[in-house]
Amino acid sequence: MPRYRPLAWSTIAALVVTLLLLWLAPAQAAPQVSTSWSWPLTPPQVTRYFDPPAVKWGAGHRGVDLAGGAGQPVSAAGDGTVAFVGMVAGRPVISIDHPSGLRTTYEPVASTLTAGATVSEGQQIGVLDAGHAGCPVAACLHWGVRRGETYLNPLILLGLLEVRLLPLAD
Repeated sequence: MPRYRPLAWSTIAALVVTLLLLWLAPAQAAPQVSTSWSWPLTPPQVTRYFDPPAVKWGAGHRGVDLAGGAGQPVSAAGDGTVAFVGMVAGRPVISIDHPSGLRTTYEPVASTLTAGATVSEGQQIGVLDAGHAGCPVAACLHWGVRRGETYLNPLILLGLLEVRLLPLAD
């Protein structure tokens, strides 16, 4: 009988025991990422709904407008990291990157936060400024969300929209 057989059997036995221990070992839970979302203004009142453009650079409304009052606290819609705080087209804007890959934007919002700050759902991120164009009340928050370059309806985060699949045309 060749000398390598006992070594081969012991190697196989060690491999089987290792695999068995790995299989029986309790799995470590993955870090929990909050998937809950909330309104950035309370009470919420939509004054203008999402109206995506027909073409990428066309006219449309890439978010929703919520009625509010100047100086009203604005909250993060979900957990995330502040990506941008500053002026865009003369309006104060704050953007938050979320672990799900979404980015929410809030304008016009004056904020003392800085890029890189971690925020939690419901945490105040700034205060609403007056002067949003097309707002029918004293002040409106424009709340947008996108994944990459694709704008989405923010109301879907709150479970307020029914997603329907359409049949394929014959």
